Amino acid sequence: MLKQQLQIKLSQKLSPQQIQLMKLIQLSTLDLEQKIEAELGENPALETGAEEEIEPLDNTEEYDDTTKIDTEEIDIDQYLSDDEIPSYRLYANNQSSDDEDRTIPVSGGISFHQYLFQQVGNLILNEEEIAIAEFLIGSIDDSGYIRRSNEELIDDLAFTQNIMVTQKQLDKVLRSIQSLDPPGVGARSLQECLSLQLSKKSKDRPEVIHAQEIIEKQFDHFSHKHYIKLQERIGISEEELKNALGIIAKLNPKPGGALSNTIQNTHIVPDFILTLEEGKIEVRLNRRNAPQLHVSQAYKEMLAGYQESTKKSKSQQEAVLFIKQKLDSAKWFIDAIVQRHQTLYLTINAIVAHQKEYFLSGDERMLRPMILKDIADAIGMDISTVSRVANSKYIETPYGVKLLKTFFSEGLKNEEGEDVSSIEIKTILENLIGGENKKKPLTDQALSLALKEKGYIVARRTVAKYREQLDIPVARMRKEL
Repeated sequence: MLKQQLQIKLSQKLSPQQIQLMKLIQLSTLDLEQKIEAELGENPALETGAEEEIEPLDNTEEYDDTTKIDTEEIDIDQYLSDDEIPSYRLYANNQSSDDEDRTIPVSGGISFHQYLFQQVGNLILNEEEIAIAEFLIGSIDDSGYIRRSNEELIDDLAFTQNIMVTQKQLDKVLRSIQSLDPPGVGARSLQECLSLQLSKKSKDRPEVIHAQEIIEKQFDHFSHKHYIKLQERIGISEEELKNALGIIAKLNPKPGGALSNTIQNTHIVPDFILTLEEGKIEVRLNRRNAPQLHVSQAYKEMLAGYQESTKKSKSQQEAVLFIKQKLDSAKWFIDAIVQRHQTLYLTINAIVAHQKEYFLSGDERMLRPMILKDIADAIGMDISTVSRVANSKYIETPYGVKLLKTFFSEGLKNEEGEDVSSIEIKTILENLIGGENKKKPLTDQALSLALKEKGYIVARRTVAKYREQLDIPVARMRKEL
């Protein structure tokens, strides 16, 4: 039986323009440059540089230009099939042998695994063992460890390489791999890594012998810094233990780290630049390499010519649709860039106004408690928009380049009832731990009492949370001889 129903439904959907704007806001300055370059390459209706002044045009969003062009002389297929350009049309055959080579040189070098592969030829192994050795080197991670069990390695050799090996054969090849440079490579654990490095040291010094005994026999007490038990078990004095620990401290816990091919670019391009002039704060957007964008005048005229044509073939109708789409896309992109700059400018000014005392002095103790909602309310935008700006943007200040996210913190009250930032408390906590007696480091409870003496009421659990956020270990692990 058929029935009719009336349903009222309220839903919220983002338009493509809004999604594009959110993505642009989240991009850093360097990523924005790459995005603009990509958009210029994809959209021929988007151009850079100062817009040519041909004739005064109506400043409307409709591309109704009065200029007429002869549409019959335009080959539409060249615009509609850009993705199918034959390769021969992209070649340039007018270069001579005297032309200057303008290619950018690429830095050479070998990776960590290539370095190990080169050393395999120096090992005394048969063909099957060489294949096993190459497989094991491929199983080594960038830190220099093999993180898989022998059973898993044997199974993978059988299924992927069609090589059947026994536990004894695998151990033999693995020992050969562990003899390669750098020392400690191919270890299955930190204990084995340190032991391999110590085994290659000369045994004519007693501290080396003591260090090897500590790692091979008393590693659990060593890892937990039970120094008194180490002295009792090995039968050495405190000075001898200190010398042995000094040898261990010079070992490399990540032998593959120095030769790892995972190179990270640490160069940061700031999105905002803050300057101080006579006690006044000035902040501006970093428009580095940001070109001046505008819609192509030629494409506007082309569209106007097609729209005034009385008879339109199928190819001309497709051309009108293509040109209109490219013009709309170019205009949306330019508008999104403008809105991005406005959003970033409003957000950074609200942050600077909230943390004015810090930016004037550079003292982190002057940072005020600030959460995303504070800035969102100040600029009248959503919290998610402020989050996109804060999580990925940097500001250049007289005190260094800072991530905006670091200026946001929770608030606590001191004994006077004033709101203080958790960043201020973390700074004091770091100073307390830095000045403690390393033979008797301060526990979290002792740190809580020390903060209370300075006027900050912080519970022990909060101290533990802040300590972990600062990557500071517990008191027992900070103990030194």
